[in-house]
Amino acid sequence: MDARTDERSPMPADADRGGTRHAAEITLRGLLLGAVITVVFMTANLYMGLKTGVTFSTSIPAAMLSMGLLRLFGGSGILENNIVQTQGSAAGTLCNVILVLPGLVLIGHWHGFPFWQTTAVCLIGGLIGLVYSIPLRRALVMGAGLPYPEGTAAAEVLHAGEAGDRGGLRILLGAAGAGGAIGLATTGFRLLADGLHTTLAAGPALFRFATGFSPALVGVGYLVGLGACLALLTGVALAWGVAVPLLTAFGSGAGTEGAEAAARAVWSEKVRLIGAGIIAVGAIWTVASLGRSILGSIRSAFGAAQGGGHALRQLPRQERDLPITWVAGASLLLALPLAWLFFHFSAEAELGGLRFALVAAATLFTVGFGFLMAAACGYLAGLLGSSSSPISGIGILTTLLAALLLPLLLGRSAGPEGERFVVAAVLLLSSIVVTTASIANDNLQDLKTGQLVDATPWRQQVALAAGVGVGALVIAPLLDLLYNAYGFVGALPREGMDEAAALPAPQAALMTQIAGGIVRGELPWSMVAVGAGLGALLVALEARLRRSDRSFPALTVGIGMYLPLEVVVTIAFGGLVGRLAESRLRAQGDAAQAGGRRRGVLLASGFLVGESGVGVLLAAADTLSGRSASLAFAADALGRAGPWLGLLVFLLVLAAFYRIASRTDEAGRRDRA
Repeated sequence: MDARTDERSPMPADADRGGTRHAAEITLRGLLLGAVITVVFMTANLYMGLKTGVTFSTSIPAAMLSMGLLRLFGGSGILENNIVQTQGSAAGTLCNVILVLPGLVLIGHWHGFPFWQTTAVCLIGGLIGLVYSIPLRRALVMGAGLPYPEGTAAAEVLHAGEAGDRGGLRILLGAAGAGGAIGLATTGFRLLADGLHTTLAAGPALFRFATGFSPALVGVGYLVGLGACLALLTGVALAWGVAVPLLTAFGSGAGTEGAEAAARAVWSEKVRLIGAGIIAVGAIWTVASLGRSILGSIRSAFGAAQGGGHALRQLPRQERDLPITWVAGASLLLALPLAWLFFHFSAEAELGGLRFALVAAATLFTVGFGFLMAAACGYLAGLLGSSSSPISGIGILTTLLAALLLPLLLGRSAGPEGERFVVAAVLLLSSIVVTTASIANDNLQDLKTGQLVDATPWRQQVALAAGVGVGALVIAPLLDLLYNAYGFVGALPREGMDEAAALPAPQAALMTQIAGGIVRGELPWSMVAVGAGLGALLVALEARLRRSDRSFPALTVGIGMYLPLEVVVTIAFGGLVGRLAESRLRAQGDAAQAGGRRRGVLLASGFLVGESGVGVLLAAADTLSGRSASLAFAADALGRAGPWLGLLVFLLVLAAFYRIASRTDEAGRRDRA
């Protein structure tokens, strides 16, 4: 079933202005396959996210799975596969709601996940994010010159599968096999260590050094480039070289055995708030600096819409979005169910006339602030990729602001539940904004993939809407299933359940702590203020460097403080390998650099495919067995040799990456033979 329309429709037909027909994009089998992939990956992502606080992007695994399955039916093409991966990517995106929403269970406001309210949060927030990404596409995907690493990687996967490029496929599949095997040996069997870390004490001051051994993160570093990696490392230096040592030196201190735990606690409870302050200022600056491009994109879209369907058909197929007039109408219509959700949620609170004020304020805040966060996340997706974009940082920022504003409106004792209702309202509002920003973040990455494979934007936008719809309908039953099977730490559904097996839901617990701390007046605001001050200085530096065509995004520095140390350092290794490979090929000319870059992108893509695929399999095994680390039968089998053997394997990966990405043209031609 093709999504073709006739000339009477404002939606463009499949033909370009030159009359060339192209392969089908939206098909019935593709939509059905995309729905199945969405449900499967969503189950895995929910479990992993509630257990570790981290979710993974499903775009690339969805693209690989789509290519393999559709080939069984025959007649599939790159555009149909692209639509399937676009729809399936919603699985890794809607799952970000677990960063906040389980907090409603943790505080006892919900006793499970009510179907309609949970579905409404995901569906309304997701559709708003989709709507926002449409006018942002021209500014961020086409005009900002951002790499969009995962979108580029997904396009390389699709191109390699479509073209039958044997050399490229060998690189891609070999890297996928290596990445999957290493992921299985580290996070699955626990035979090898997944990183090295140590904490040193200089008097009462604590310093922590660490790196992970993840090939996928090396691939991310290669794709984002050394410039972004240096900004991330600046954040690491501020966090672990300055903030943690100072705070531990002038804090309570820790014994030798508790040094690592103390350093981690200071980073988690205080230093990440400094990072959140930098992210807040950097996000505002990023959106402001992109304001002209965003407004120009919106004006361009309205200009095309003024000519009706005929004007839209005059655009090249690759530039056709859903009509901006439809987008504007959808934005207004979505505000109505959003207001209903807030109205229904506040039904049991004794607010009187304040109930209508709450509904109006929450709706306006969600719509307005959600757009700012969608733009900031779209920029970060282009800079760092969806997996490394700090969605939880957006959650923290939203929670901070909402927890400040709602008590001013409602007071500290709204209804019989008092402070608990105010905290619950903050968490609900933050859940919607996080979902909005996440979907915009992911959709722009998918639209970059579409740009690189010559897809039609509006068809991808329709596919993402289908993915949001399917995901929203299944997420509440899946969350209820996991909650009733395991429970959350501090919130067990039944007496007698083993709390040691409960899912920690770490990010939701942090958001709940922040919201409750603000409402009760217990949050360490000094940390946020320090971060805001640093953010202002970094923004000034960024503005100065831009005049000389150099980039040092302040927002990325905040991310470096916020993300775990092991993640940032491993990403930086990938950026360094990329710069060294590029330097070696520079003397060979532009063609050699292009060939080396393509091989490097295929390697990075393969690492992402392999490790993400293993993540899905491990989550499925844990879910079926009913326990975490179900395949860790070789844990600590190598004893003290495990970390060093893991380091050796990691160094071999870096060396192989450099060797393949820096090959001369002659070696590259042999690869393609």
